Amino acid sequence: MKSVKVFLFMLLMAIVQIASSQKVTFKQLDQDRKVEVYIGNKFFTTFIYPTNLEKQSLYPIVNANGKFITRGFPTDPRPFERVDHPHHVGFWFNFGDVNGLDFWNNSFAIKPADKPKYGTILFNKIESINAKKGTLTYSANWVDINNKVLLTELTTFTFFGVGVLRTIERTTQLTAKQEVTFTENKEGIIGLRVDRAFEEPATAPETFLDAHGVATKVPVLNNEGVNGVYHNKEGIVGASVWGKRSSWVALKATKEAEIITLVLMDHPSNVNYPAWSHARGYGLFAMNNLGGRAFDKNTSPVKVVLQPEQNIVFKHKLVVGDDLSDESINRMAMDFNK
Repeated sequence: MKSVKVFLFMLLMAIVQIASSQKVTFKQLDQDRKVEVYIGNKFFTTFIYPTNLEKQSLYPIVNANGKFITRGFPTDPRPFERVDHPHHVGFWFNFGDVNGLDFWNNSFAIKPADKPKYGTILFNKIESINAKKGTLTYSANWVDINNKVLLTELTTFTFFGVGVLRTIERTTQLTAKQEVTFTENKEGIIGLRVDRAFEEPATAPETFLDAHGVATKVPVLNNEGVNGVYHNKEGIVGASVWGKRSSWVALKATKEAEIITLVLMDHPSNVNYPAWSHARGYGLFAMNNLGGRAFDKNTSPVKVVLQPEQNIVFKHKLVVGDDLSDESINRMAMDFNK
């Protein structure tokens, strides 16, 4: 009887939430290679596909009150930001080892002589936009230096807003055009580079290695206003969430006197659910279903092989809210998991 009451309560809450949701509108700007997204007539984010990026992204993203949650660099730098990892742009999806090619770390900063080691995601077209459903679907090709296609991508974003809550569901289908192997690698797969306020205060410079062992030194900056704290569903707090598996990870900070919570959610249908957390105090907030022993040497090996025309689907959700409790996050996760 109790389970029936819980189900009915959840159903009622879902109906109320849908009924009170805010209208989603899109502004398609083909010449600028972008689509702006508005919720309740307020700007939320932009889907960008410029020719000078090696992937597509949602950038920038703001909360319901217009505060940036994404870093500005390298697209539109803001004062006192870090200028490391130029491949971290907005909210994106890719991976560090696809047939040996690194799609994650590719950017304008890669030397021409090294470009053959990297892959690029080439935008194809906007497949559909449905304001009533709040969806935007696009297609793209994952290619090597010679533009040979490894994978085709079909991605749908579903945007939603109610009150001060904003959410983005991303469903990505990758279809192999040749035999494709994803080999365990920490660089992936769904990533968000956050605004300075969401970083953890740093006391010493740190050096991080990419998939090819190239070092990036992240210096100590002024920590004023820097107060981000990670925690996951299991109750692990701070930098210790890195490399741990969890169905959701939250990042909370106070920015200009407003408490903002960001949550990344994994979906049970994804391979290797729950995902490993690739969450760093310097501002990278990522979730990786293909990391394996790159995070935990004691876990089983991870390798996904797709034959031509086989596909794999990934579903993730980003939540942008106020001072969200674990209880409310768990309710949203249950709804997402249906």
